[in-house]
Amino acid sequence: MYKAVIFDFDYTLGDSTNGIVLSINHALEKLGFRAQDTKTIQRTIGLSLKDTLFELTGIQDEETAQKFTQYFKEKADEVMVDNTRLYEGVLAMLKKLRDNKILLGIVTTKYHYRIEQIVEKNNAMSVIDVIIGGDDVKNEKPDPEGLLTAIQKLNVSKNQALYVGDSIVDAKTAQSAGVDFVAVLTGTTEREEFMNYEYVSIEESVRELTSYLHKRDITARKM
Repeated sequence: MYKAVIFDFDYTLGDSTNGIVLSINHALEKLGFRAQDTKTIQRTIGLSLKDTLFELTGIQDEETAQKFTQYFKEKADEVMVDNTRLYEGVLAMLKKLRDNKILLGIVTTKYHYRIEQIVEKNNAMSVIDVIIGGDDVKNEKPDPEGLLTAIQKLNVSKNQALYVGDSIVDAKTAQSAGVDFVAVLTGTTEREEFMNYEYVSIEESVRELTSYLHKRDITARKM
């Protein structure tokens, strides 16, 4: 039985699309690039800001990436929290897991303080045991550093932890860490795309997670 469940944030627990689009386009326009449409930006959600810049412009130099990050952050500080919502049923799901003595964490490319603000606004801070943001690690996802750091802070072993995410980046992160992975289909990644990666289940959303864990626990007890 898992002792800890660790979640990605964007398109897994909640939706920050509006805030991300506003912040990315602000940064692009400050750098002299044209704004991008929502669908194009959605495909970059979950990447580091440096990788997002590359995907949208082909630019890789460090100085431009730093400016992009600065401009993104200044706009995100204004708009991100108010333009982020938890998915329906997420808070109830988190509380149910906590009632079952499961430790809970978030590993994301978002800034640590931003996730704290969002979680606090949605009255979920009391059920989250650890948050690892992109600014807490040297190497962002799909490098496993953030996920392994969360597992260490939760004081559980890798085989006692489950990672839940919506993207191929999340699947690669779990695979690199040697941690079980549940994919959810609330992002832009299709079910078929996850077939090339290791996973224990693919669910429509995190709302199905408690049912999956319950069934898994019953099966394990029968073995």
